[in-house]
Amino acid sequence: MQDASTPTQIPDTEAARTDASGSEPARSAVQSTRDPFVGAASHQAWQEPARLWFETLRDRLCASFEAIEDEQEVMPGPPGAAVPSGRFKRRPWQRPTEQDEPGGGGVISVMHGRVFEKVGVNVSTVWGRFSEEFRTQIPGADQDPRFWASGISVVAHPRNPHVPAAHMNTRLLVTTQGWFGGGGDLTPMRPDSEQAQADGRTFHDALKAACDRHDPDYYPRFKEWCDRYFFLPHRNEPRGLGGIFFDRLANPDIDGDFSFVRDVGQAFLDGYAAIVRRRMAQPWTAADRDHQLVRRGRYVEFNLLHDRGTLFGLKTGGNVEAILMSLPPEVRWP
Repeated sequence: MQDASTPTQIPDTEAARTDASGSEPARSAVQSTRDPFVGAASHQAWQEPARLWFETLRDRLCASFEAIEDEQEVMPGPPGAAVPSGRFKRRPWQRPTEQDEPGGGGVISVMHGRVFEKVGVNVSTVWGRFSEEFRTQIPGADQDPRFWASGISVVAHPRNPHVPAAHMNTRLLVTTQGWFGGGGDLTPMRPDSEQAQADGRTFHDALKAACDRHDPDYYPRFKEWCDRYFFLPHRNEPRGLGGIFFDRLANPDIDGDFSFVRDVGQAFLDGYAAIVRRRMAQPWTAADRDHQLVRRGRYVEFNLLHDRGTLFGLKTGGNVEAILMSLPPEVRWP
C-alpha cells in the first residue's frame, strides 16, 4: 500500500495528452502550477498530480463524447437540417490579476453536435488572493488570503429530450488548509418517468460503487448532501435526480482522498456514457422539445441564483465564458 505522504503520479503519456483525432490538444494555459504561495504543507505534493489528472480526465471525456457523436448515424426527432457529428473546440485563457502577475488559467473545451447540443469540459489551475469580501467565506483564507485551486467541470446538454443532462466537477483547493471537493448529478427532463428512474439507478450505481471502494459511509452521506445542495427553494423542488456532492474532504490519508476523486471522475464517465448510448436514438416529438426547453429553465435558475461554484469563479477573477459554460444553448420559460 502506498504511503499516505506520497502522492500518486498521473503519467503524462502521449495517449493521455492527445485528443481523439490524434492531434495534440491545446496545452494548459498555466505557465507554472505554483506561485510563491504553495499553501498548506499537507497538500503541496498533490498540486501537480491533481492538475495532471484533471487534464487527463478532460481528454478521456472529450474522446468518449466524440466517439458517441460518431456512433449516432441517424438524427431522431422532428425533421430538420442534418447536424454533423461534433468535435470539441479548445480555447486557452489566462487569469488576469491586478498586479499583472501570473495568476494561472485554463482551457475551455466546448462541443456542439448531433448528440450533444452543447457539452463543455473545462479545466483550470489558478492562484492569487481572495478579496476582502470573499476571504472570510473560505476556510484558511482569513489567516492568509492567498490560494491555489485546480479542477475540472463538465456539463452536458443533449439534443434528444430523452437523454438527461448531467454535471460533474472535482477540484483541489489550497489555502493555509487544503482539501478536495466535487460531485456529479443527473437531470432528466421527466424525472418521474420510468425510463428516467432507470437512468437514475445506472448513474447512482456507478457513483455508489466508486464511493464504496473507499468508505461505505460516503455514498449515503454524499447523496444526502447532493439532494440538499441541488434544490431550488424558490420552486420547492429538486433540480433533478441527484447524485453525490462533497466538500472539505481532508482525511489524513491524502492519497486516499485523491484516489477517491479520480474514481468519481471515472465513474461519471462510465455511467453517463452508458445512459447517453441507451437513449440517444430514441424518437422524440416537437412537444418533447418544448418540455425540454422549459425544464432547462430550472437548470439556469439554479446556476445563476444558488450555485457556489459560479460565485467562486466570478469572485476570483475566473473566465466568465468558462464559468457560464454550464448554461444550456437554448431555454424557454412558459
